[in-house]
Amino acid sequence: MPFINATQVRAGMIVNFEGELCRVISVEHQTPGNLPARVVVKMKRLKDGINRENRFGSADKVDKASLEQHMLEYLYEDGDHLVFMNNETYEQMEINKDVLGDDLVFLQPNMQCEIEFYEGTPLSITVPGNVVLEILETDPVMKNANATGSYKPAKLENGITVGVPPYMESGERIRVNTVDRTFMERVK
Repeated sequence: MPFINATQVRAGMIVNFEGELCRVISVEHQTPGNLPARVVVKMKRLKDGINRENRFGSADKVDKASLEQHMLEYLYEDGDHLVFMNNETYEQMEINKDVLGDDLVFLQPNMQCEIEFYEGTPLSITVPGNVVLEILETDPVMKNANATGSYKPAKLENGITVGVPPYMESGERIRVNTVDRTFMERVK
């Protein structure tokens, strides 16, 4: 497995810490006065979801898990599983919904998703950075509304609510950032 310096660890990475695969939640670089610099890493153990925290010296090595990444096309939902297809081999694969987590609301048929595997086991699914969704419900358009800094809530077709400019109305389609779940732009 490849080793990297503790200063190269980033949130979202999967590391092999004490023989356990963990997803890095946050990284904080600390330089406490005249003491040596250190890196505080908060991580979540993948097998049971338990949070851990460890301090590394800035010169320490961290075991970055060797993951395979594949772009697969989402086809459909089958009970507790999601069915994906490799567009090169046409092989279909079922992956438990839990692997996707909260981003399940953004999944759409034919969407290309990046899936990380460790020794053949899927560890994470990443949806594209933005999706186009329709506004189902929002407050009426305000007279003389323009794109000011104030937003109003809008319920989207996937069930989530985001803030949209006051001139937006039900039935319009918008682009939503899937990372922070915010309005990006109107789609014509």
